[in-house]
Amino acid sequence: MMRQILFSGVIGLFLTLIGTPLLIKLLARKGYGQYIRDDGPRDHHSKRGTPTMGGIAFILATLIAYALTKVITGQPPSLSAVLVLFLMAGMGLVGFLDDYIKIVKQRSLGLRAKAKMLGQLIVGIAFAVLSINFADARGQTPASTKLSFTQDFGWSIGPVLFVIWALFMILAMSNGVNLTDGLDGLATGASVMVFGAYTFIGVWQYQDACALTGSPSCFEVRDPLDLAVVASALMGACFGFLWWNTSPAKIFMGDTGSLALGGALAGLAIISRTELLLALLGGLFVLITMSVVIQVGSFRLTGKRVFRMAPLQHHFELKGWSEVLVVVRFWIIQGMCVIVGIGLFYAGWAAGK
Repeated sequence: MMRQILFSGVIGLFLTLIGTPLLIKLLARKGYGQYIRDDGPRDHHSKRGTPTMGGIAFILATLIAYALTKVITGQPPSLSAVLVLFLMAGMGLVGFLDDYIKIVKQRSLGLRAKAKMLGQLIVGIAFAVLSINFADARGQTPASTKLSFTQDFGWSIGPVLFVIWALFMILAMSNGVNLTDGLDGLATGASVMVFGAYTFIGVWQYQDACALTGSPSCFEVRDPLDLAVVASALMGACFGFLWWNTSPAKIFMGDTGSLALGGALAGLAIISRTELLLALLGGLFVLITMSVVIQVGSFRLTGKRVFRMAPLQHHFELKGWSEVLVVVRFWIIQGMCVIVGIGLFYAGWAAGK
């Protein structure tokens, strides 16, 4: 069991550690550099031209790490894991097209908003529909039409509402990671922590699966071990990428990376039956998204801004905090969110004993 998780994490880490500098050289040679807003913090102007679309590195590393792990251990891939990887890669492709148009076509806003949304909807709907089909021998589909916190609860919301709910989660997390990705290493480091949490959750669910234990506190999750393998590959790949993405960043993940990570997080939450828990495990992404909602809402209603600049990390930069100080303090907040989230997951399990 642990061999698969260890292999996927180590392979993912190794591939991005050695692969990212190769990608940096390739992107630099082609002149694919980052566009920087003129109204942002002045320190950011020096980042103009830094290679972007770095998400390619950890998307490919994750896919290769999962595939190699299956080859090495001789274990078959599961539908649950393949669906999460499909969602990650599909959202990453939409982000790549957006980045490509921004950089190569020199159109600062990238894909048209409708085209970008259409791409996300196609990938999200395909994931949601597939995840509530293809029941296994025990009648379990990868996802459930019930809402979940640490496990499923309540009544089924039905397939149509489930697809809408899954789409909301996918879009919310993708945009959350995208908004967080404004400082060197911030979104990457925060993602490492959440994927670490999902590796732990997958192992715990596997050890207490209803098919194995039959105890009152067991977990009805279809492929928990394979979800842990995917989460470990993502954690390792993001860790390796962070080596090059931390301040001063040699490469940015771009929309390619942020949409892929958001999709992966939402996919893991939906299929591991921890949908509402994701709001706490990914607390930093939620906090930063809310800062934008508050800023826009306040300006439209009153004509006044609550923050000097949104998203929230730029507010603190404009208050005089250094970029590294903001990143480390926000990582601490994210770490606390993960600790509390895992604590609640354990409490939910213990309450059922």
